[in-house]
Amino acid sequence: MPAKIIGTGSALPGLVVTNKELEQIMDTTDEWISSRTGIRKRHIAVEETTTSMAIKASETAVKKAGIRPEEIDLIIVGTVSGDKYFPSTACQIQEALSAQNAVAFDVNAACAGFLFGMTIADAYFQAGRADTALIVGAETLSKMVDWKDRSTCVLFGDGAGAAVVRKEDSGILHIVQGADGARGSALSCDSRPVNSPFARKPFTKEFFAADSLSEGSCADKPFRKDFYADPLPAPDYLKMDGQEVFRFAVRTVPKAVQQVLAEAGILPDEVKYFFLHQANIRIIEAVAKKLAQPMEKFPTNLQRCGNISAASVPILLDHVNREGNLQKGDKIVLAGFGAGLTWGAAVLTW
Repeated sequence: MPAKIIGTGSALPGLVVTNKELEQIMDTTDEWISSRTGIRKRHIAVEETTTSMAIKASETAVKKAGIRPEEIDLIIVGTVSGDKYFPSTACQIQEALSAQNAVAFDVNAACAGFLFGMTIADAYFQAGRADTALIVGAETLSKMVDWKDRSTCVLFGDGAGAAVVRKEDSGILHIVQGADGARGSALSCDSRPVNSPFARKPFTKEFFAADSLSEGSCADKPFRKDFYADPLPAPDYLKMDGQEVFRFAVRTVPKAVQQVLAEAGILPDEVKYFFLHQANIRIIEAVAKKLAQPMEKFPTNLQRCGNISAASVPILLDHVNREGNLQKGDKIVLAGFGAGLTWGAAVLTW
């Protein structure tokens, strides 16, 4: 039984930061950023949070879908930048919407998170476990980048996008997914390291000479007497090998799109729009060229939003939907790709 998108919503922070403004605080230029990425501005959270933007986008999507929150059986949020380790962003959305009948959880597939969420919802539908799902991509990447690293901080923005998906007779025709963890170091962000009174310092002669056991401790569990004097380690910043990620994207995305279309029995010429993750205009142009499709079929908003990871595809989808450019029966492709490395593509009928 296919799953159909019946409502979309999005939310962006109020603050817009242009490339010209970034020139004032770091060694970069508007020409350097825009010529290499296509990005000219991005929305940056000040008072907004991943959760608040996700809730706002979800409320809009539910309203547009014309359903009551209690009809939602499943809430899935794709995010790498939740405000809390727990409860999940999805559970916080559930509370805010009063969607008390929904199962709720987050998934971490980075920029492919929204696509992975759709795949999970589709599986729930086919298994008879749900009929209506709320799928959200939400990110506050501005808190994860090093604002002294001009090679990464200029690329990303904040925001959230959402879609209500319902089991119907038409909708998702086919989905493909993939991952390549062996190349995951190309785009990564470390969390807090192990840090407890029992975590050893580096094994050096100086350590063993200076270290002593606390009174009553076991010999195989030395206690770090200086633990409480040390500051708590801060989470690391996002790191990216831009060239490796670019090569991955231009090689993998066209194959994924071609695969999902072939397995669905759809020709590229039959597709009205290709909604790709908004990472870099050069990647989108390369995909269009490999698919032999005009750029007019590839909507973009990275020029004014930047790369918003899991939120980019649903935000773009909502923008095009709100402009009235999607009609019933249109065939569209959604494709996300990014850290993991992960990727996913779906073809569906609007």
